[in-house]
Amino acid sequence: MNINLEGKIALVTGASRGIGYFTALELAKAGAHVIACARTVGGLEDLDDAIKAVGGTATLVPFDLADMNAIDALGGSIFERWGKLDILVANAGVLGVISPIGHIEAKVFEKVMTINVTATWRLIRSVDPLLARSDAGRAVILSSGAAHKCRPFWGAYSASKAAVEALARTWAGESQSTPLRVTSVDPGATRTAMRAQAVPGEDPQSLPHPSEVAKAILPLLGPGVTETGKLFIVRENKLVDYRLPE
Repeated sequence: MNINLEGKIALVTGASRGIGYFTALELAKAGAHVIACARTVGGLEDLDDAIKAVGGTATLVPFDLADMNAIDALGGSIFERWGKLDILVANAGVLGVISPIGHIEAKVFEKVMTINVTATWRLIRSVDPLLARSDAGRAVILSSGAAHKCRPFWGAYSASKAAVEALARTWAGESQSTPLRVTSVDPGATRTAMRAQAVPGEDPQSLPHPSEVAKAILPLLGPGVTETGKLFIVRENKLVDYRLPE
């Protein structure tokens, strides 16, 4: 599917590697100007080179999502330069540790919640007025199957992703009467550094490359999207509805 994003402004967090990197690259290929955010300057510079190689353009914004004031300032900077935002891909996240809940250090749990949940909320708050100025605002919030499976030892990460999905669903409901469409995405197990940290004995070659996930995400960011408040499961290539516990 060819998606034309010429003239669109897209913000991607966690853009220096993995799913964020390749989603940013796909957006640039489709014609969007990419605002790429991450902590790692070298990774952002590699992304910029890759985007230029495909004829795209990017603005690099190196900062730590734990810096809430920087998230607030980012929204103001986008407004001053472009006056709007068309696409948000909230991809950045941390795993924490795979550990029994009672063994997780407080500082580790708090970091997971800060980066995965609080920063996502702060980002939504910062860019919501900008997305409202777009004629076809699109937001993708990266989640995980961990939000629903709640496997033993994955407590911090699972709780954070369940919270992220709750934020996305609430935001979708609040903006349902506007052009903004919000989708949570479960990418499934992917060949990333986070997956290697979580399951170190796994053969990475048995997993999809993050570029494959990025290609699946791209159609969710196009102007033709009509659904909102749903979960897209990459492995099944379908949108699913949420329902109450049974």
